[in-house]
Amino acid sequence: MPVHTYTNWNSRPSDQEEQIEPFRKYIFICEGANTETFYFEKLIDIRKELGIHPLIDIRLWEKTGEDKNLSFAKNLAEFAAKQKAIAENEFDPDRDKMIIVFDGDIFEEKVQGYEDLVRSIEETDIAAVSNPGFELFLLLHIDDSYEKYIKGQEADFLKLDEKNKYSHAYKVLLEATGMNSKKNSDIGNLAENVMLAIQQEKLINQDIHQIKGRVSSNVGLIIESIIKEELDI
Repeated sequence: MPVHTYTNWNSRPSDQEEQIEPFRKYIFICEGANTETFYFEKLIDIRKELGIHPLIDIRLWEKTGEDKNLSFAKNLAEFAAKQKAIAENEFDPDRDKMIIVFDGDIFEEKVQGYEDLVRSIEETDIAAVSNPGFELFLLLHIDDSYEKYIKGQEADFLKLDEKNKYSHAYKVLLEATGMNSKKNSDIGNLAENVMLAIQQEKLINQDIHQIKGRVSSNVGLIIESIIKEELDI
């Protein structure tokens, strides 16, 4: 089975009731195997509390088997395209939206072709990018985190550590929450503060076409658009 689908959509409450299908599905597929999964599963669990339209479903496609550790955004986009073509995955290209979630950090120094990649994704799907990584977006769920941890300190997030990784956001999040975001599933509970993250994200760069050298995220922007969507059925 190529993907495992996580959803809380109740398509058939009982055999006696008429089956209800979502009008539109937003499907998240993520580069990271743990942190993003913890987060989006919680976000899906609280979809009703967020006031998302009852005929909009949010799903997470988790990579399985040999694809579980598939990373790098270009490979992820190609994987997503293959999954959309599989009939049993029930992806309707006329209604449904695929959201490809990946980190911008690898494009800071070495990897070229970022703009071409984003534009190719945007031809059919939605690109959700955090720079340097998803932990930055999670940090925005904490009260006053922009003022405390980001404002005036943006350069720290885009500095390589001694292991040649962009670890500052991870370390700040660990300090602020006491949780290892890569291992502790409770980090997903930050999704309960997603409205705060949406507002704080507006204080950083949200233009994913201009992330080079800039602390950036548009994940909140995308979630906000889903929450606000009113279906014209």
